[in-house]
Amino acid sequence: MAYKISNDCIFCGACADACPVGAISEGDGKYVIDPAKCIDCGSCASECPVGAPNEE
Repeated sequence: MAYKISNDCIFCGACADACPVGAISEGDGKYVIDPAKCIDCGSCASECPVGAPNEE
């Protein structure tokens, strides 16, 4: 299952920097994860200061 970023996102970019496959990009007020690219590694979740990325 791919990760998804909740509305708790503070738009800091820590998750995007941590993603090894470039699946995270800027969205409208929060970052978004492309489920087709996400490899479910959890790097984004471990780097996020507010815990916004969660497994779907």
